[in-house]
Amino acid sequence: MAKKPISVDKLTPMLAQMELERLKAEISKHNQAYHGEDMPLISDAEYDVLMQRNTAIEAAFPELKLGDSPSDMVGYLPQEKFNKIKHRVPMLSLGNAFDRQDVVDFYERIDRFLGLDGQPIKLTAEPKIDGLSASLRYEKGNLISGATRGDGQVGEDITINLKTIYEIPQQLQGDYIPDVVEVRGEVYMSHAEFKALNERQMAEDNKTFANPRNAAAGSLRQLDSRVTAGRNLHFFAYAQGDMSEQNVQTQMEMISQFKQWGFSVNPLMQMFDNVDGLIDHYAKIETLRPTLGYDIDGVVYKVNRFDLQERLGFVSRAPRWAIAHKFPAEQAKTLVNDIEIQVGRTGALTPVARLEPVSVGGVVVSNATLHNEDEIARKDVHIGDMVVIQRAGDVIPQIVKVVLEQRKADSVAYEFPRFCPICGSKADRELNPKTGKEDVIRRCEGGLICNAQVTERLKHFVSRNAFDFDGLGSKQVVQFYDWGIIKDAADIFDIEAKDGNEWDTIRKRDGWGDQSVDKLFIAINERREIDLDRFIYALGIRHIGENTARMLARSYETVEVFLSSMQAASIPIGADGNLFNEAYADLVNLDGIGDVVALSLVQFFAEDNNLNFIDKLLFSVATIALEKADESSPVAGKVMVFTGSLEIMTRNEAKAKAESLGAKVTGSVSKKTDILVAGPGAGSKLKKAEALGIKVLTEAEWIALVSN
Repeated sequence: MAKKPISVDKLTPMLAQMELERLKAEISKHNQAYHGEDMPLISDAEYDVLMQRNTAIEAAFPELKLGDSPSDMVGYLPQEKFNKIKHRVPMLSLGNAFDRQDVVDFYERIDRFLGLDGQPIKLTAEPKIDGLSASLRYEKGNLISGATRGDGQVGEDITINLKTIYEIPQQLQGDYIPDVVEVRGEVYMSHAEFKALNERQMAEDNKTFANPRNAAAGSLRQLDSRVTAGRNLHFFAYAQGDMSEQNVQTQMEMISQFKQWGFSVNPLMQMFDNVDGLIDHYAKIETLRPTLGYDIDGVVYKVNRFDLQERLGFVSRAPRWAIAHKFPAEQAKTLVNDIEIQVGRTGALTPVARLEPVSVGGVVVSNATLHNEDEIARKDVHIGDMVVIQRAGDVIPQIVKVVLEQRKADSVAYEFPRFCPICGSKADRELNPKTGKEDVIRRCEGGLICNAQVTERLKHFVSRNAFDFDGLGSKQVVQFYDWGIIKDAADIFDIEAKDGNEWDTIRKRDGWGDQSVDKLFIAINERREIDLDRFIYALGIRHIGENTARMLARSYETVEVFLSSMQAASIPIGADGNLFNEAYADLVNLDGIGDVVALSLVQFFAEDNNLNFIDKLLFSVATIALEKADESSPVAGKVMVFTGSLEIMTRNEAKAKAESLGAKVTGSVSKKTDILVAGPGAGSKLKKAEALGIKVLTEAEWIALVSN
């Protein structure tokens, strides 16, 4: 993130809601990139920071927790190219510990929850393999299916590929084998196999992999199992899933059972009954890490007894009885060859250090984020400096510090540009009219004349929650811009009218045959009518996310009223930095809108370029008003929560229906909650609602209520 986050204790409810929405979008994107596409965009450490901030804000503002909060999400949505397998027992992720105190807190929470009054608690400790989680189902001892974690509830059917791994038995061995056995573990690639694979890929002029984890995941998702078989993957078994019966009562006994059935288990797994033992074993494993021959990124601690695990249960997306103690980010030294400026959709100038390539944890890195000009000044980074970088994943790392003793005598401080490197427009740091402080981000004022902003705005315009054209994603829309077919997003609706010779040329380009072009025209015409909230969101106004766009659409009802109100509010700012205008007062008084969002709207609609663009867009597009809330409905004014798996309608449909009937939908149960709709699998939210005496409805009862 380029902008330093505001301290959680200084957030207002409005800013907290905005931050939660931003974090949800960013974390969802990274979950899909990491788990679903095997192409992570940030490091593990950076991802952990995002999750920690989301958790901290939710703890400070529990009433603002989103219904689809990242703290309730596991993994990613399964990809479409594989069949789906529903997990009988959810495959949840683990909470994280980063230092000794976190482990102490984990141990003491277990003690308090179970009421053990300081009695020793036995926990297992084992390396956390950096691979791909898989679940194996056996019936009558025979392997019948294998799946990825997926979103924790549903995974991808990769049975045929898992059968190519020799450490996964296709038939269990031993005298005691229950009718149903579900074994969970981690698929990984050794360092030696990873090196050999990349050498083969280079020799055949194919894409190489960034690290063994990506290579293992990519190999396991091959549609041709022969490719998987040639990658020599490995498997460690570490947990049970659905079991028809079992004759063991502890984690350690289950691991022994796995060995008897023919699985490989990690030899470094041990059991301890105190924090000191856990920490000592963590230190030992960290020391052994470079010699193991496979990647690990921490140590997992689990309560040994299954009956205690059952009593402890789960909180949000993770079990209370287990935690992952992560290793510190790996570090290396290298040179800063240059500092380049990237320009984003909103004109933000973001500096990136171009590094002398260096291997960190088996990955060659050549870029490092520098966030903003204040960060460069704080760390005193000069071009030509020797710096310490760190990473815990496989993408852009961070600069930890400058090695000052190796700085050249003629080195000079980096001067951040005052003009956009793309279009040459002035780049300024905005002044907060309330605090008088400058924003940490310097922004290009070129707007739509800046090519960088145009391409990023085009990507946003066609994104899933905006116009979402079938067959016209970010890659294709930038192609059209580069080819001169469009100059802005409004031009998309005119491309079918382009000269036939021009389209004949395009049809010959790679990926653009007759069928693709014809489908594109159909997709564009299907979007000539669009919901007002999606229209507002597609404009790409700073601070206007999906929820804020929906709220604005409900408040102003039509595009005509919305535009006239925004223009009326966009009068010049007074000498004291305030806006004196009834339309502005109406805007800032809306629920969820404060000065930050209001000023962003005012600035956007004060720009003639933006108004001209909207006029041009509305010439081709009609907006659909959101359905008005029914204030006479049985849930009007009620605070509602949906939990569990809804089977008749989707969660989004249910929320939209509730909001259209005048209800306020929140993501967490509190004393303010009026109604909880609980589907199958409802857990802690249902228990809390029952304890608070809140009205609980089944999905069928909810549908009957709103149908009447």
